[in-house]
Amino acid sequence: MSEAIIKIHKCPICKKVFSDEKYSPFCSKRCADVDLGRWFNGSYAVPSEDLDEMETIELYEALEDEQNKNENSN
Repeated sequence: MSEAIIKIHKCPICKKVFSDEKYSPFCSKRCADVDLGRWFNGSYAVPSEDLDEMETIELYEALEDEQNKNENSN
């Protein structure tokens, strides 16, 4: 009564249905490479917001403080 469960996925690039996990979440090396190429050429981007000068200074100061704490604790 032991039945294997096969997971079916849809490739995010070509939308082809597949069950081979080798290149998951993609159906093939080609689709994985297409996705990687999109990241490299800037088609995909993670949104961010620009910091003003004061926020940048505060972040650098906080980073320096954290580094000093770590140096003093070692």
